[in-house]
Parts: sequence; structure tokens; C-alpha cells
Amino acid sequence: MKKILIVIGAIICCKAAHAQTYTPTAENLASRKVFSDMRFGMFIHWGLFSIPGAGEWVMHEKNITVKNYTRLQEAFNPAGFDAARYVAAAKSAGMKYITLVTRHHDGFSLWPTRYSDFNITHTPYKKDVVKQVADECHRQGIKLFFYYSLLDWRRDDYSYWTGNTGKGTGRIVRGNWNEYISFMKNQLTELLTLYGQVDGIWFDGYWDQYPKDTRQVRIDWHMREIYDLIHQLQPQCLVGNNHHLAPLPGEDFQMFEKDLPGANTSGFGGAQASVLPMETCETMNKSWGFNLTDTSYKSVKMLIHYLVNAAGADANFLLNIGPMPGGQIQPEFTDTLARIGAWMKKNGVTIYGTRGRVTPQQQWGTVTAKDRQLYIHILETGNHSVFVKGVNRPVRKAFVYGDGRPVKFMQQADGVLIELDHIPVNEMDLIIQLDF
Repeated sequence: MKKILIVIGAIICCKAAHAQTYTPTAENLASRKVFSDMRFGMFIHWGLFSIPGAGEWVMHEKNITVKNYTRLQEAFNPAGFDAARYVAAAKSAGMKYITLVTRHHDGFSLWPTRYSDFNITHTPYKKDVVKQVADECHRQGIKLFFYYSLLDWRRDDYSYWTGNTGKGTGRIVRGNWNEYISFMKNQLTELLTLYGQVDGIWFDGYWDQYPKDTRQVRIDWHMREIYDLIHQLQPQCLVGNNHHLAPLPGEDFQMFEKDLPGANTSGFGGAQASVLPMETCETMNKSWGFNLTDTSYKSVKMLIHYLVNAAGADANFLLNIGPMPGGQIQPEFTDTLARIGAWMKKNGVTIYGTRGRVTPQQQWGTVTAKDRQLYIHILETGNHSVFVKGVNRPVRKAFVYGDGRPVKFMQQADGVLIELDHIPVNEMDLIIQLDF
């Protein structure tokens, strides 16, 4: 994931890709609808970076050289890894898809790629992690997305001399950038031809080439060529890029990091919500990869509110786990997932398959819509009434979702006023259903 960057250098801007058009296939459009209907997914950050227990940016933050970091391969033997448990945990939490980190910024590949020796084959474990997760997703009916880093702190042919990160890894050879582009295309071809149906590719690292005070890039990423390759190999496969910009031609969904669409509380946001399907991602503590010292766990209530607000903003919620080096998911995460799953089992109807942006986000909560129903999610307690602006269709009835208790309402010219004085407080989420 992206962190606040130390930026340097002069700008070499390439805008050619922005001018090109993109027409998605019928299969791709169908995948977009399925994606928007799912609403909840699991992010998995796990790899060599898990071993030091200091997060996924440890190579950059500790200035570990390529030579020394490569030695972690000899220590990677996760006897506790069980792909079936990962997928089952996601499924029981109410998640509909998994986004697996296949290769992060450290350049380590979790599959036996032919195009780099820095891969799972050269560890004591040797087994193909990507295949195990892919097979279990297909078996258990969970959609499969692959995270793939555009940035590489290890390779000489990555343009590290113009990049913002990975300056302390000991590289001195300036390789051929076009060879790096070919390398990525070859790896992506493997991922899209060896593991059955892949529902999406989740790119990260584009921002490493932003100069100071601008988000134009220094180099030609050849993104449109890469996007076209993906769509040729698997037309239904969705493409997203965590660049924090408006979507580029060839992309199928827009992503936001640690923020709802259009917001910028994290420093990574600011891009306006587009017409594409959207997704926001977040951690359970403060770290993406396993971190021994990070005990700042978010409460179940906080994460459910994030999920509900994301749906109200018409976005999916991708919730991260950072498994331990041995492959086990730490109990703080599994406990939280189980409790979210219990809530989703009761209330998922108000989230799955809904659409948001019915009304602007309110201090008291948000609204999701499906068919002839509106679900008013009242997340802040202490309200005597709430006003839902923009509802101009005649409301047939209003009641508490889950128990059917009638709720008084008053239809007005610019919305609906819902009375709450005699409705019991729900600390997690009081959901009022309006039927038209």
C-alpha cells in the first residue's frame, strides 16, 4: 500500500494513454455489476515482508539491501498456511471476494514464476500459494482478484532512480525500463492463464513515479498496453489501479485507500467519485502486513460502520488481514471477522446488491437502495428524528428492519421525515426500511 512519500526530481510527463478510448465488452460490463453487488471483500497482505513483523514496507523503511532481503527466502516455510481456512473465514464473514497480494513492492512472487528467481519455489515451502488460494476460491464460490505491484524495490530494470521509494536497497545498475515492462506483462500473463478465472487485477505503486506537488508521472508506464493485455486474456477481468487519480482509460473500477469516495482524511484521497464501480480498502489495525507492535485494533462497530458507509457511498469495502509469518491468521482478526459475519447474516440484505449515493452522507448515517426499498442506516444514536432528503416517491410504509416495528413518517416535498422517539436504540446500526 501507499505511504506518505519522500519525493524528488524533475517531471517527465507522459499523457498519451489518457487520450485513448476504451469500450468494455459485454462480459466486462456484467462483471462490473456483479462486483458492485458483492459489496464486501477480503484483502490479504502476506509474503516475505511478514517475517520481520514490521509491516509490508519494511524493506524500504529499514533500507534493507537486495542481498540481505533475499535471505528471507530461506526463512519462509509457513507450515500454518491453509488456503481453505482463509477462504472459509472470508465466506463466514459475509465477504464475496478475495484480493490476494501476489507480488508486493519487495518483488517477491508467491507463485513459481518463470520470469524471476525471487519466488516461492526458492523457499523451503516451495508450494504455489497463488494456486492454493485460487483453487479454494473457485471451490468455495468466492470471486478472485490479484493484487500486483507495479513498483519493485529489488530489480535493476525498475526505474528506481526516478522513483520515490526503495532508494536504500543498494542498487547501482540502471537497467532497461522496457525490459521491466516486458517482465510485468509476462508475469501478468502467467497469473491470467494458469489459475482459471480471475475476476480482477488490483494494481499498486503507480504513485512511486509522481514528482513533487503533482500527480503526473515521470515515466511511461505503458498502462494501456497492460490493460489491453489483461482484457484480451480474460475479457471479464476487471482492472483497477490504486493511483489516487480519476480513472484512466482501460480501468473498470475506481479504488480509494482508507477513505470513502471523494474524501481525503488519509492524505491518499481527493479524487472525485466516478461513474465506475467503486471500492475502498482499510486495515483492521494500522498495518497492511503483519506487524508485531501494532495493537491498535479497530472495533467491530467501527468496521461495520465503515462497511455501511461505503455501501451508502456506492462502494465496496475491502477489509485487510495481514497473516502471521507461519501462515496463521491472528485471533484478533478471526474474532472480528466472525462478529462482522454474524451481523451480515442478519443485515446483509441491506448491503448486498444495493446502490448508494441516494442522498448525501449525513451526520446520523447513510442510505442504501434496492428495487422498491430504501434502507436508512442510523449509525449515530440520540436522534429524535432523521430527514432523508431527495425521496420524492410515495412511501407505502416504514418499519424497523428485522423486527417489523412500524415507524411514523411524514412525506414532504423534498424528502421524508422519520420519527424515532418510540424506537429502541440500536448501538450498532438502527435500520429503517421504507417501501415504495
